[in-house]
Amino acid sequence: MSGHSKWASIKHKKAVTDAKKGKIFTKIIREIVVAAKESGPQIENNTRLRKAIEDAKEANMPLDNIKKAIQRGTGELPGAIYEEMIYEGYGPSGVALIVEATTDNKNRTASDIRKIFSKHNGNLAEIGCVGWMFDRKGYITISKSSIKDEEIIMNTVLEAGAEDFKAEADSDVYEIITSPSIFEDVKSNLEEKNVLISSAEVTMIPQTYISLSGRDAIHMLNLIDVLEEHDDVKNVYSNFDIPSDDMKKLRV
Repeated sequence: MSGHSKWASIKHKKAVTDAKKGKIFTKIIREIVVAAKESGPQIENNTRLRKAIEDAKEANMPLDNIKKAIQRGTGELPGAIYEEMIYEGYGPSGVALIVEATTDNKNRTASDIRKIFSKHNGNLAEIGCVGWMFDRKGYITISKSSIKDEEIIMNTVLEAGAEDFKAEADSDVYEIITSPSIFEDVKSNLEEKNVLISSAEVTMIPQTYISLSGRDAIHMLNLIDVLEEHDDVKNVYSNFDIPSDDMKKLRV
């Protein structure tokens, strides 16, 4: 899990930086629109919408923007019709990649994603080629520096139904793995105990990892950066692992 936690931490910090530039607003608005269209405007009954609104608030999005995005999703306001697409492929050294996108023009997006893979030592493949290598799981991280007693947190989340609790020596966070169905329950349990959560999401976790170093690591991170910067791309999942020391050098 070390590779996942290191990259998740980087993505979280990067999202905050992008939000200051306003770029991430487009992605969050699309997610709110799709979530509201899919399951309605009431966050009590729509966990996806609740998460999107939490992301919007973290990015300091104006409440009026959030309200209008919800209204576009419910049809109260006109707007683009979005489709959700999934692309699968390979990066440097055969690393597996899953790209989730939200688009109003699937032909344009597919062409763009294919070009990005091609330009960055990767190749787009058929759906299903790498999806079997990942499991959809709830994933929560907590900064080790914010917790005095590791055992109390471990017992708390496992009693709440979490599948696993990780405290790897080379990571600065505790990792909690849950099934998607009880993710919100575990998260709420931690919040009720005033535990400061670093990140929380339902994500795709690799079953195995491919270790990268040197130029392959650089190419891989560049590929992920370009994919995530594309306006239509919502999430990028991968099974690479880069040692902590190398990751710090590459991301200074």
